[in-house]
Amino acid sequence: MSQYLFKSMNRDVGKAIHHYDMISHGDRILVGVSGGKDSLALLWILNERLSRIPIKYKLFPVYIDPGFPDGFADALCEFSRRMGFDLRVENTDYGVSAHSSTNLENPCFLCARLRRKRIFEIADELDCNKVAFGHHKDDIIETFFLNICYSGNISTMRPMQSLFKGKIFIIRPLAYVEEDRIKRFAGIRQFPEFINPCPYADISKRKEIKELLNQLYKSNRKIKGNIFRSLRNVNPDYLL
Repeated sequence: MSQYLFKSMNRDVGKAIHHYDMISHGDRILVGVSGGKDSLALLWILNERLSRIPIKYKLFPVYIDPGFPDGFADALCEFSRRMGFDLRVENTDYGVSAHSSTNLENPCFLCARLRRKRIFEIADELDCNKVAFGHHKDDIIETFFLNICYSGNISTMRPMQSLFKGKIFIIRPLAYVEEDRIKRFAGIRQFPEFINPCPYADISKRKEIKELLNQLYKSNRKIKGNIFRSLRNVNPDYLL
């Protein structure tokens, strides 16, 4: 079962990488590590692939610590060392300041924006031309509905996106992999579970959308696949 799961995940990761031409020989890839199962699985799979494919690239895992009490940076560093990586930790107050009374913006939006900005700055420092995030198929679908419901636009995350006039590319190699498979993979690999110290972790709009979609998926197992395929099958003649 575990071997089949890995093969299916690796096949879909390879499919996404090939379809969007995500990784080339000599790439320097910053991997955004959050401590969640998704980013840990991404780092593990990208590293494992190096032993089986003809092209070579370098991985640079980075964790942006948002500064909440009871953080897990030290434990995450230790786990990364066991994987063979020297994790770079950026200690910040982004999360704390975003949730302060002086911030008039959406705290989650501001925290994410600050962390993303720092990721790109570090990528430039490390001369990385790619930034890999652990967003998966469910994230892409949920973002689509989040943008419709709360931003009033039809858009989502792209598996590969050029930024800064092509200087850096965001890549999402898990774009074709469902969250459920990543959870099972993380359990089999015995990845540690790091508790998110953010006070908004359990009350986000994303969680509301996830719960809504899960109700739809229970009613018809084809719905998730149909939604995902629809993101590549847009008919602008029937939109306002």
